[in-house]
Amino acid sequence: MAPPCRLLPLAVALTLGLAAGLDAPGEAEELAAGMAAELRAAGLPGDLPELEPECRRLLTAFAEGSAMLSGCLARRARPVRLCQACGGLYRGLLVQYGDIARAVGNSSESHNCAKSILTSDRLQVVVTLSAFFNETWEAANCANCIKNNSEGLSNSTQEFMDLFNKSLTCFEHNLQGQAIDLSPNNYTEVCKNCNGTYKNLNDLYNKLQRLNRHGEESGHSAHLCIDVEDAMNITRKLWSRTFNCSVPCSDTVPVIAVSSFILFLPVVFYLSSFLHSKQKKRILILPKRIQSNASLVNIQEKYS
Repeated sequence: MAPPCRLLPLAVALTLGLAAGLDAPGEAEELAAGMAAELRAAGLPGDLPELEPECRRLLTAFAEGSAMLSGCLARRARPVRLCQACGGLYRGLLVQYGDIARAVGNSSESHNCAKSILTSDRLQVVVTLSAFFNETWEAANCANCIKNNSEGLSNSTQEFMDLFNKSLTCFEHNLQGQAIDLSPNNYTEVCKNCNGTYKNLNDLYNKLQRLNRHGEESGHSAHLCIDVEDAMNITRKLWSRTFNCSVPCSDTVPVIAVSSFILFLPVVFYLSSFLHSKQKKRILILPKRIQSNASLVNIQEKYS
């Protein structure tokens, strides 16, 4: 059956063929093809452009990859595990988009797949979808969680996720152990037994932040990836708000001692100044007053 876009030339050819006594359908189709060629030669669209089979295959693969990646992003939105769960799908979609951008049809008259699929209309659906996935991936900073060769999570990220899972396991284990004996608001056992695990997790997170500011991990300098940030936020909320735990500061005594010393410095200064000035206080000796000239004259007259 002829394509729908060729129905008009074929209908005209059939009409002319019947009028000319052409009974065989093949002869009518040959006449239609000839008319379409003449229309193209005259500058008229004798046939609408269609995707080559290879271009159609690439477009279908990109559509299926986009659907799978969209589903993965939605399912891993809470708790956030985009970089860990959807990395393979995202890299696969990049390959599929690259195939479309580079592919060319087999026949010499076929259109370039990139031109036909990517830029043939104003909406450019494929380009818009690709830009959305790229922006989402960059906003999540997933590159900071993945090795440079994109084969999996970096060693530091894997270490962090292992500690995160250990912390959650510790919370769950101690909650089960004290559920019978303690009230719901008393999480003493959790704070006591999980303090070391939580401290290690928090220290590693702070270390990753410092390294990331200098671009030493994965060659990027930005926030940590959303998976790590969300995991740390969840743990901190559980530790501080739900369990009401606090990390004891080992430097409390030195800080109090130094603060007290600085506080009493003015008192010591003024007291020492007062004592020092009192020791060196001088007693003033008043000199005898000199008699007036009139008194001296009277004395001289008296003894003369």
